[in-house]
Amino acid sequence: MKVCLFGGTFDPPHNAHFIIAEAIRESLDLNKIVFIPAYRPPHKFEIKPVTPVEHRIAMLKLCIDDISQFEYSDIEIVRGGVSYTIDTIREMKKEKNITSSDLHFLIGSDSLAEFKSWKDWEDILDESQVIVARRPRFEKSDIDADIIDRVKFLNLPRMEISSTEIRDRFHADRMTRFYVPTAVSEYIQNHKLYGSE
Repeated sequence: MKVCLFGGTFDPPHNAHFIIAEAIRESLDLNKIVFIPAYRPPHKFEIKPVTPVEHRIAMLKLCIDDISQFEYSDIEIVRGGVSYTIDTIREMKKEKNITSSDLHFLIGSDSLAEFKSWKDWEDILDESQVIVARRPRFEKSDIDADIIDRVKFLNLPRMEISSTEIRDRFHADRMTRFYVPTAVSEYIQNHKLYGSE
């Protein structure tokens, strides 16, 4: 089995997440994309609060439960505390009994710039195939060669949508129809997340 781990806060999950996920799956001929909501990411949201995990899980499941190629994992939720990528990769390899060559891990090019600050970053490169999604204003020349040579860049759709922007749109009562699935929009409004009414 060939899988790609797609981690994030998913606060909220939005259409760009799923378009990119399917593009990766098709490009690499993968069996599964595994979405892994972070319980507490080590590099994000130290200043801004994160929506309670039960809401983020519920929204994600609304989007993927009927898609056989997409899967949800609570591996980081169950672990609790700060979520480190290397721990997730190692646990997932054991859980699914897959090799390093069949386990892919998605990272945004913005995170690649700080990759050497990640826990056991060299082990991440050894124990998985790191896939990079380009973000705006990314330059390969900004990244150390010992990382660039060991990751794979895919020609993925350039989806310049951020969860922050979507939260702001809900807060300002602006249209979000083309940003998130209808079920997610209804969930956000029903639970009055992001200042929605």
